[in-house]
Amino acid sequence: MTKLDAAYMPSKSGNVRQLVVFLHGYGANGEDLLSIGDEWRDALQDAVFVSPNAPEICEAFAGGFQWFSIRAIDRDAFERERQIEKAAPVLNDFLDSQLAHWNLDESALAVVGFSQGAMMAMYTMPRRAKACAGVIGYSGMLISAAGLKAPDISKMPVLAVHGAEDTIVPPTSLTHVAEGFEAAGFNVETVMRPHLAHGIDAFGITRGQAFLQDCFGLNT
Repeated sequence: MTKLDAAYMPSKSGNVRQLVVFLHGYGANGEDLLSIGDEWRDALQDAVFVSPNAPEICEAFAGGFQWFSIRAIDRDAFERERQIEKAAPVLNDFLDSQLAHWNLDESALAVVGFSQGAMMAMYTMPRRAKACAGVIGYSGMLISAAGLKAPDISKMPVLAVHGAEDTIVPPTSLTHVAEGFEAAGFNVETVMRPHLAHGIDAFGITRGQAFLQDCFGLNT
């Protein structure tokens, strides 16, 4: 099994009671999203933030990484699902190793993805044996919505945020995320951000923090 290199940000308190894993987008690396941890550390003082490099060198940017090839994807959704299925076991192995390393269970895990990383998060986490605390997908796309209705699916809260001016992943993807998770009985919140292109804005970071505080039971 491929082992993923990762960037880490220790918990502010020195204790580790939660694990937040960032999944970067196509052509980026583990350092790309880790700075969001700086924004969240005061509110999530017992959380360690971990951000792995995706398993493949990016086909378009040699300095970055990819979870799966986009050149291999055509209009057929099955082909996209086949590509993401190849990466899911590598991510699952990484998550299992991190949970064991920090002596945490799935209820203390949240996964946050951007773009291709959001696709990985929203596909992989419901298909794990146990539900994690929550999933955040920024500028992502839901792969295989029908699969979310399988009897062995694990359900967790989902937050999806998308820019209305995104030219990389169509803004209509947010509607598909909402419809897919709602039809499968998930608690899903979707937010369309006006004037935002393919990225994460200050509102998305602030909403993500509050969402994780709720997921980890820190607002009670």
